[in-house]
Amino acid sequence: MKVSFPYMGTTVIYKKLLEQLGHDVIMPPIPSQKTINLGVKYSPEFACFPLKVIMGSYMEAIEKGAEVIITSGGHGPCRAGFYEQVHSRILKQEGHNVEFIVFNSMFRDFKNFYKNLMRIKADNSWIKVAKSLMLVYDMMKKLDVLEKEVQVIRAYEIKKGETTRIWENIQRIFDQANNKKQIREAFEKGKELLSKVRKHDVKPQNRLRVGIVGEIYVVMEPSINMKMEELLGSLGVEVERSQYLSQWVDYNVLPDFMNYTHEKEVLKKGEKYLPIEIGGHAKQTLGQIVDFSKRGFDGVVHLMPFGCLPELVSQSIIPRITEDLGIPVLTLSIDEQTGVANNLTRVEAFLDLIRGKHSKKIS
Repeated sequence: MKVSFPYMGTTVIYKKLLEQLGHDVIMPPIPSQKTINLGVKYSPEFACFPLKVIMGSYMEAIEKGAEVIITSGGHGPCRAGFYEQVHSRILKQEGHNVEFIVFNSMFRDFKNFYKNLMRIKADNSWIKVAKSLMLVYDMMKKLDVLEKEVQVIRAYEIKKGETTRIWENIQRIFDQANNKKQIREAFEKGKELLSKVRKHDVKPQNRLRVGIVGEIYVVMEPSINMKMEELLGSLGVEVERSQYLSQWVDYNVLPDFMNYTHEKEVLKKGEKYLPIEIGGHAKQTLGQIVDFSKRGFDGVVHLMPFGCLPELVSQSIIPRITEDLGIPVLTLSIDEQTGVANNLTRVEAFLDLIRGKHSKKIS
């Protein structure tokens, strides 16, 4: 089948899995202004930003020949649970005959999960499927390790933009890896390339660390969040995200009795402020802010799509966490009207604030 998927984060991982299973992968282009314009044109005005960007992404992938879209679902009051139905109806109205395969948690609806898995499995044996999954999981873990390193090194690079260019090159090297040995070699090559980045020597006590939390799509996809990680890095700040693909997979795939992931600890930390699950990543957002605070981070940037229901709830609770723990949090609402210059000014002012706070702490 000619398959595609929403563009989010290190897409080489989704591509590799589908290729391993013998599918013809149609890569959606990196979301651009054209993607956003397409999405805004065909989506309901009141829809949240990720729905619009993904809408544009699907249209671009269909133009390139995609026949099947593989995506994930959602739950709770978060509108992500209805994305497939909205996207599917709009695409049909526009004359695009495309099939959707939507993966929800297998613990919520195993029958449907199994049915979808059989579609992806195609004629491959279960042994082949298991090997492909293990291979891609290994790749995912290694890419996350390197990306975390990138997010630190970028803050101290002498030649601006060098770390980002190397990170893009590393992803291309992983894209060429098709077995365990090649993935290991790609990992070692990635570490070697990163070790060659020339850096300013900054004492540990002078380093600033900022966490990024919020709705998964705007947190993970740099093309729609003003490249927040690169921006903070260029301003001399180490970054850590609340979401990485391997973490998401571990938390959502492992059965409860084996699930000892950090995300479970994070959710417990957020329970004081939001005791119930309300969908999206609202509870994780609050738990992560507490977690970053306990780990000594200097501040947190909270990213949310404009009008995102779960993140609006989080936003209303965040001042209480700041009051309790003293950690500064900057919330940025993102949609197609977002003014980059305005948000850049807010980020710079926020960094001035935490720099001042940090200086007082170490003096």
